[in-house]
Amino acid sequence: MIWHHLVQALLIAKGITHLPHVSINLMLTLAVANDPFFQKVTLQFFKKANRRHPKFPLVRTFEYGFCVSHLKNGFENYYSTIEPSARRNQKKAERLGYVFEKIDYNAHLTGITDIRRSSTVRQGKAVPAQHFQKQAAPIQNPPSQTRFHDYPYFGILKDGKIVAFAACLVAGEICQIEEIFGHTDHQADGIVPMLIIQMARHISAEYPQVAYFCYGNHYGASDTMKRFKKKLGFVPHKVSWKLND
Repeated sequence: MIWHHLVQALLIAKGITHLPHVSINLMLTLAVANDPFFQKVTLQFFKKANRRHPKFPLVRTFEYGFCVSHLKNGFENYYSTIEPSARRNQKKAERLGYVFEKIDYNAHLTGITDIRRSSTVRQGKAVPAQHFQKQAAPIQNPPSQTRFHDYPYFGILKDGKIVAFAACLVAGEICQIEEIFGHTDHQADGIVPMLIIQMARHISAEYPQVAYFCYGNHYGASDTMKRFKKKLGFVPHKVSWKLND
């Protein structure tokens, strides 16, 4: 076990020397004109990004291996970076009648509960038992007053029923997928790739200052999750975080 961890650490150390580098501005000062909620979540994200990584304490959580796709050149440029299998997934879901929407989270609590309870395993890990005893609780997030900071929810629906959903943090130049779930019974229809691709399209159109569409860490993720992120155009980067210019 120790040898395995040592090998993993050496491979990571070798890999991070070749990571592309980006500097991401969270534009905190522009949140002053918004509800205080958006200053709070932006600062929380900044602190999380700069905390020591729980598995690799020599580096910060979102410093090395943060998964980034580029939106600064528009959605079509992003779309060209994803793998053909992701495009096929999206087209399959659309052909089967699934639709993408920006959603009111509180209007879909029953469906979201069903999605969360639809699998006993997520990302290769067993879902805690208490997860299946909870109903999705309503949120109290205020509406955003600007395009620079937001916390939108998105969904994939079929016949009016939600089958996948995601929450995103928009903070200056970044849109980070904070959580994303698909109903197990519909996964094979390509609903989650469709959700991610359509979120990228929406973010590019509605939040033009967002240059980076992001999805957590590469290092520490399961091999399955690493492959999935790569398929959708999320590439590990070295990131420098700025609260303001």
